[in-house]
Amino acid sequence: MLEEFKKFAMRGNVVDLAVGVIIGAAFGAIVNSLVGDIIMPVIGAITGGLDFSNYFIPLSAKVTATSLADAKKQGAVLAWGNFVTLVINFLIIAWVLFLAIKGINRLKAPEAPASAAPPKEVQLLSEIRDLLKSR
Repeated sequence: MLEEFKKFAMRGNVVDLAVGVIIGAAFGAIVNSLVGDIIMPVIGAITGGLDFSNYFIPLSAKVTATSLADAKKQGAVLAWGNFVTLVINFLIIAWVLFLAIKGINRLKAPEAPASAAPPKEVQLLSEIRDLLKSR
């Protein structure tokens, strides 16, 4: 059983997947910083200090706070601004991954073009050869 597990764990696909998950987590942290520290402050500056992550709708009459963290302590809230921030984050991650994969695909060697149909003479000779073989 241990030998079987070792074969499974050391397969190329499992190792590649593990590396991909680790790199993806690190990449996600970079993109989160890009969104939270660079893009959202710029959007906030353009819109006059607008910060989506602090917008919420109170779902209870007990909620009177003006910040999301305090409102969550008081009761149930619908944190729609945080959702908008996460959607923007996702779109940026998807766009950056699209550009990265597109760049990687450009670096790959171009595939050989499919061979064109052989000339008529070669086709005729092939037919003659096949006829002679069948006799």
